[in-house]
Amino acid sequence: MFYALATRKVRSTRLTFSHVLADIETLNSKARQGVYELTAISYHAYPYVADRYALMACGSSVGDGYGPILAASRPLAPGEIKGKRIAVPGRLTTAYLVAKLFEPDFDAVVAPFDKVLEAVAGGHADLGLVIHEGQLTYSRGGFHKVVDLGAWWKSVHGLPLPLGANALSRALSSGIQAECCRLMRASIQYAFDHHEAALHYAMQFARDLEPRLAEKFIGMYVNHYTLDCGELVPQAAQRLLDLGHQAGLLPHRVTVQFVR
Repeated sequence: MFYALATRKVRSTRLTFSHVLADIETLNSKARQGVYELTAISYHAYPYVADRYALMACGSSVGDGYGPILAASRPLAPGEIKGKRIAVPGRLTTAYLVAKLFEPDFDAVVAPFDKVLEAVAGGHADLGLVIHEGQLTYSRGGFHKVVDLGAWWKSVHGLPLPLGANALSRALSSGIQAECCRLMRASIQYAFDHHEAALHYAMQFARDLEPRLAEKFIGMYVNHYTLDCGELVPQAAQRLLDLGHQAGLLPHRVTVQFVR
């Protein structure tokens, strides 16, 4: 997604970018502090930062019938999750919010996203909430899928599941916001048009994921919704956050706003 911007294949006469790499829960926390002018965040985090940030219409990671997975070291039925300890990759991740909507009664054990299944294997949790490439590799460690939360969301609501977004500081002028959106769209389109080069760049961040699976993972979350969220993603995001508020999981209701 950021390949062309990070490597200056796409550039601007008005703006320069510094590429800061961090896991999503760290970025959620930084967004609450207003650290970055353009940042990735979880959709779950948006109500906490909506006073500081507006969402970008490009750059979303959306699961259409797939998403975060609840996995266990032994076969479990979805109805057996209640009351269990679940290792989660952060309380502001969208995965955590959807898990709470699916089953409100569980004890969260917070772990780094790449240590979630280690927490399960070590007996610190009964299940793990798996995000990122772990959605494709969890079975290698002998873990069993209990439920795919993206598939559940789609079956219940008939909508894709918005997981991550790019957000822009509201302190930026409308002209600068528009330029950021133009450049972000151009960077995503460049990746589509130069797939092999973009994949090669992304592989350095793939955490030992083999190229075939890395390409599959990228295809899952860098898609037409990423280039432009259209009307369906805002609708899905509003539904998700409204349900979170109604369930008492979010402090207040927000209206999802996107800039182009």
